[in-house]
Amino acid sequence: MPTRPVKNPLGVPLAKPVDEVPAGALATLRRKARDCHACPLWRYGTQTVFGQGPSSASVMLIGEQPGLHEDREGVPFVGPAGQLLDRALGEAGLDRAMLYLTNTVKHFKYEMRGTAKLHKRANAAEQAACRMWLAAELLRVKPKLVVGLGAMAAQTMFGNTFRITAERGVWRPLGEGTQGLATWHPSAVLRMPEEEKRHQAFDELVADLRAVAGALEELG
Repeated sequence: MPTRPVKNPLGVPLAKPVDEVPAGALATLRRKARDCHACPLWRYGTQTVFGQGPSSASVMLIGEQPGLHEDREGVPFVGPAGQLLDRALGEAGLDRAMLYLTNTVKHFKYEMRGTAKLHKRANAAEQAACRMWLAAELLRVKPKLVVGLGAMAAQTMFGNTFRITAERGVWRPLGEGTQGLATWHPSAVLRMPEEEKRHQAFDELVADLRAVAGALEELG
């Protein structure tokens, strides 16, 4: 577990390595990312799903990868998981319009099951290839608070030993002036088979987001 700010050679507040960071403002980065062929996932997705939100947002939420609804609309967190996230944000007192939302991986990956496209987790090489876009977003937005939703985002931020089940909701230094924490991904909450566990995980997600709201208030 990191006890000091994460130090990346390129100044990116991520524990996992980044080999290059594309240049440009967010609008330029979004345009460049549309044509990214750094890994095979561009063949899967309808379009690149880049981050969305104010360029000066104090809070960045990082998810894992787009799903079917995000792939169709080109916007992060618009499917069932996004609806659950919106409910959690509302209960925590956070305004989605004031946050920057993005994903660790920018393309939808799936496998066909009959005529259905079923979500498939991006592998390590695909995550590594896409990390430059997340790094660029972090360096352009410069959020003070970063929230990793789910294991993929959490381990990108804090390293492979990080476990949501044991370490969620704990603030950790990421970079100079930046704090991060990790919590449940909304889709993980939805997938939990037992109703009691779903309620508990949702309550924990809301509690962690309330901690973000409190930290945001302290920032003024």
